[in-house]
Amino acid sequence: MPEDYAPTGRLIEIDGLQVHAHQEGSGPDVILLHGAGGNTRDFTFDLLGRLSGQFRVTAFDRPGLGHTDPLHPNGESPTEQAAVLEAASVRLGLGPAVLVGHSFGGAVALAWALDHPARAAAIVSLAGAAMPWPGGLGPYYELVSSDFGSMFMVPLISAFVPRFVADQTIARIFEPDPVPDGYADHIGIALSLRPDTLRANTRQVNGLKPHIRAMADRYGELRMPIEILHGTADRIVPIEVHSRPLAERLPNVHLTELDGVGHMPHHADPEAAVAAIRRAAARAGLRPAA
Repeated sequence: MPEDYAPTGRLIEIDGLQVHAHQEGSGPDVILLHGAGGNTRDFTFDLLGRLSGQFRVTAFDRPGLGHTDPLHPNGESPTEQAAVLEAASVRLGLGPAVLVGHSFGGAVALAWALDHPARAAAIVSLAGAAMPWPGGLGPYYELVSSDFGSMFMVPLISAFVPRFVADQTIARIFEPDPVPDGYADHIGIALSLRPDTLRANTRQVNGLKPHIRAMADRYGELRMPIEILHGTADRIVPIEVHSRPLAERLPNVHLTELDGVGHMPHHADPEAAVAAIRRAAARAGLRPAA
């Protein structure tokens, strides 16, 4: 049940909306932004603990997901998400930070850096969505994000999807890498299957492409260090569509390719993820705590 997965961090009010932030450690600031359908627990499972000895790490639930309220019913754009998380960061007293985004969170990190460059000392993209892709996302997102799907299909999915189907979905996200022991229970599947969360997530994902296209026209404004970690076997956010073209476009991008790794590089190779974040901090002149 969702009540079994209470907030693990601080609840901040921003213009009447609740934002959830889990914070640990001390040192230069690192901000973690989870992917589609996820929440801060994706990072508290492993990565955050590896970083908190040298950095002050803040993991946010993105709007509409986890324990952060949605901004509106139409699917929040990366720019809108970045704006409310910037306000929460001001409230928390965060300084210039390494913005770390996984998957959809990578798009939010890029939008945040474009609109609030003083916050973004550096960017780390973990299999992040960065470039427009050919075609659509398939009938599931189109149907479930529609008014009909939102009204009739979402409640059915929320109420009747059995646990083994949810586990299979997680396994597909990790493919070809194994799901770490205990991950499915830690992440809180029930949080992702709440009707309001399903609505927010499907509409965010289904509406992402035009926002990415508009952001890509501005990528030349990004002057801060950018580190990318991406698996060559990622079929959800393919490296050949997103990270390689971005690395070819910007001279300040350093791309690390993980051979045979799928869409969850920070779980498949957490040491490589930590190394990318440390490189980004060093390139930005941020000195980790001893």
